[in-house]
Amino acid sequence: MFDDIQHRLSDALGRFKVRGKLTEANMQEGLKAVRTALLEADVNYEVVQRFMKRVTEKAAGQELIKSVRPDQQIVKIVHDELIDLMGEGDPHIRFEKSGPTVLMLCGLQGSGKTTTAGKLARRMLGLGRKPLLVAADLQRPAAIEQLKVLGQQLDVPVYTEDPSKADPVEVCRKGVAEADRLGRDTVILDTAGRLHVDDELMGQLKRIEKKVRPHQVYFVCDALTGQDAVASAGSFNEALELDGVILTKLDGDARGGAALSVRQVTGVPIKFVGMGEKLERLDVFDPQRIVGQMLGMGDIVGLVEAAKDAVDEEEARRQQERMAKGKFDLDDFRKQIVTMKKMGSVKDLMGKIPGMNQMGSMLEGVDADAEVKRIQGIIDSMTPEERRDPDRIDISRRRRIAAGAGCEPQDVSGLVKQFDAMAAMVKQMSQMSMLDRVKTLSGLGKAGAFNPGAMLKTSKQSTGKRLSAKEREKQKKLREKEARRLQREQREKRKGGPNP
Repeated sequence: MFDDIQHRLSDALGRFKVRGKLTEANMQEGLKAVRTALLEADVNYEVVQRFMKRVTEKAAGQELIKSVRPDQQIVKIVHDELIDLMGEGDPHIRFEKSGPTVLMLCGLQGSGKTTTAGKLARRMLGLGRKPLLVAADLQRPAAIEQLKVLGQQLDVPVYTEDPSKADPVEVCRKGVAEADRLGRDTVILDTAGRLHVDDELMGQLKRIEKKVRPHQVYFVCDALTGQDAVASAGSFNEALELDGVILTKLDGDARGGAALSVRQVTGVPIKFVGMGEKLERLDVFDPQRIVGQMLGMGDIVGLVEAAKDAVDEEEARRQQERMAKGKFDLDDFRKQIVTMKKMGSVKDLMGKIPGMNQMGSMLEGVDADAEVKRIQGIIDSMTPEERRDPDRIDISRRRRIAAGAGCEPQDVSGLVKQFDAMAAMVKQMSQMSMLDRVKTLSGLGKAGAFNPGAMLKTSKQSTGKRLSAKEREKQKKLREKEARRLQREQREKRKGGPNP
C-alpha cells in the first residue's frame, strides 16, 4: 500500500538538497512537493493543511546541524510529524473483571468485518481468553456461514439464528447471554453493514449499543476506499462514540491516505491493522514502523519478528556452524529458501530492509515469489548426492531434473552455475573478518544473490565443447585453489595492517 506514497515522498524530500540554513525561500519548492505528495496519496485536505503548517513552522530557520544535511533534517521533521499525525498505537483492550467483555465491530459492507472478527478471536485465544463469535449480520446470509467456517478453524463457538426470522438486536443480546452460560469471557459481535452510511443502519447499531452495552466499539475501516472510509469513520464515531479503529487491506494497492487521516478525523486510536486474509495477519498498529516504510527507512523490527516466527533456532545454529567452516550446499540453500518463504513475499522482505525498497524496480515485471518457487522445485528434483555435489550433474541428469521441475535444462544449468559462485563466496567469507564480510556482500549482489529471479531469467549461453568428468574435476580444483589464494591474501592484509 505504501509503495506509492513512499515514492512520492522520496521525490519530494529529494528537493531539499541545499546547503547552509533552511529558509522559507529554499524550502518552498520542497514543501510544496511534500504537500502535493500527501494530497495525491488521498490524505484528507484539512489534515494536510494542518500537517504542513506544523512542518513549515518547525523547519523554517532551522540551523544546519554539524554533519547533518538539511534534507536529512527535513526528513526527521516530516518523520516525527507523520508519527504525530497517525497517533500512538494502542493495542490495549480493557477486559471486565466479571462477566464477558463485549467487543462490537461495525463498518460498511465489504470492509472485512467478518474476517476481522475471526482474526480478533484468534488474537484473544493468544491472550488466553475464551472468545465467542456472534453472527449479527443478518443482511448477508453468507456472512453467517463465513463466521461459522472461521469458528470451526479456530475451535471457537459461534452463536447464530435463522436470518429470516431473527432480529439483530436480539441476536446480540442472546449471544452475550449464551457466552455467560458457556463460561466464555469475550464476545465479538459481527454486525451488519451497508454499501454506504444510512439512517436504517445507524438506527440498528444504536439499538444494539443501547440494549447490549458493548464495552468496546471498533470501526473496521477498509483502507482501499480512501477518503470515503475516513468520511464514514467520522459518521460512525458521531453515532456510536468509537473506542478504536481497525484498518483492513493494508496489503492492497491503495494510496495510504486513510491510514494517515483516520486518526485526525475520528480522534480515536488505530488499534490493529489487517495485512491479508490469513487469520494470523492482524498486527498491532505501530506508527513508527509504518512511517519508516513510507519514508524508505524499512522495518527492521518487523523483519526480526517475521524471522523469529519462521526460523528454527537449532537449524539456524547448525547452518551457521557449517558456513563458518566454509560448507554450503544446495540442501542448505533450499532450507534458506523455505525459511524466507515463511517470512513473507520477496517484495515484503525487501520493503522491510532499509534501502532495499529502492531496489524494487529490479523486480519490475518479474514474479519473484514464483521464481523462488521454481528454484526450490529444481532443487527438490535433485537427488541428495546431486545437492551435495552439483558438479556431478551432467546433461542427462539436467534433463531428468528439468523434467521433474517442469522447466528447461538450461534453467538447471543456470542455477548450478550461480550457486557455484555463491558457494565459492561463502567459502571465502568464512575466513574473513566481519568488516571484510560486509565488503564482500557487494560481490554476492553482483552474483545475483539478492535477485532470486535473475537466475531463471537469463538467456541460454553456449557452453562450447562439453567437458568430461576429468575436466570438470580439474576446474573444480582450480576454483578451490583460487578461493585459497583469496583467503591467503586476506590473512596477509590483516597481518600487514589496514590498506591505505
